[in-house]
Amino acid sequence: MSEFWILLTGALVASCSGILGAFLVLRRMAMIGDAISHSVMPGIVIAFLLSGSRDSLLMMTAALVFGLLTTFLIQLFQSGGIQSDASIGVVFTTLFAVGVLLVSLFARQVHLDQDAILYGEIAYVHWNTWEWSGVNMGPKAVWLLGFTLLVIVTVIGLFYKQFKLCAFDPALAAALGIPVALFHYLLMGLVSMATVSSFESVGAILVVGMLIIPASTAYLLTDKLGMMIGLSVAVGILSTIIGYGAAVLLDASIAGCMVSAAGLLFVLALLFSPSHGLAAKKLRQRRLSQQSKVN
Repeated sequence: MSEFWILLTGALVASCSGILGAFLVLRRMAMIGDAISHSVMPGIVIAFLLSGSRDSLLMMTAALVFGLLTTFLIQLFQSGGIQSDASIGVVFTTLFAVGVLLVSLFARQVHLDQDAILYGEIAYVHWNTWEWSGVNMGPKAVWLLGFTLLVIVTVIGLFYKQFKLCAFDPALAAALGIPVALFHYLLMGLVSMATVSSFESVGAILVVGMLIIPASTAYLLTDKLGMMIGLSVAVGILSTIIGYGAAVLLDASIAGCMVSAAGLLFVLALLFSPSHGLAAKKLRQRRLSQQSKVN
């Protein structure tokens, strides 16, 4: 039964991350996901200190606030003339350092450490269960991730055209009266929510891999957004299954194997993608060379 919960949790993480990752990759905001996953740490620590629980609604709310704060500060620094990569680096390292400092200051009073926040452990997900009226409802992480996925699917589904236009042509979206900034912050809020929901299973660092790698793989395989989202989720789920199998065989970190499997699938797509793969490009170049020689 534990295998089922582990695979279900991994599939939910892959689904949440895959949907949002497609938009991040298209908008060239891959490192924003990394920044948010680290920058929400102060919010998590503060919420834990106030509530004494890692499962509180306050923790989710605090993480969302710090995720949006991260996005706002990055945009503010960019508008002030700082380059995009420098703005991201300054904001997320500073806020992450504040979170680490808070943990180190209060580590003796609370049961919270950097490893618990950063790495997580999906192998233990079935032990942390939710009981309602004396009935075991299953792992808390599954319910939290399921709720997060429902929110993401609902929001993206309701405003799919707006998100799509903002991803491909923000200037046109603004000209049509679409509030680009609002949808930008809405997307970042969803990324923050997905990141926090994944802490218990894969941690803050590894969730970045599931946000970016499957979406990047899908980007190499299709030119249509809808298909890209579907492929991104499928690659993430396939990585979960392959990674779990590899972890069992190697007796290694399950989450680490899942992201490594995603990286392997990306390399395969990079090499053999029909349109963008290196092998296909070499083949086209060879055909053009042969045609030029014939002519």
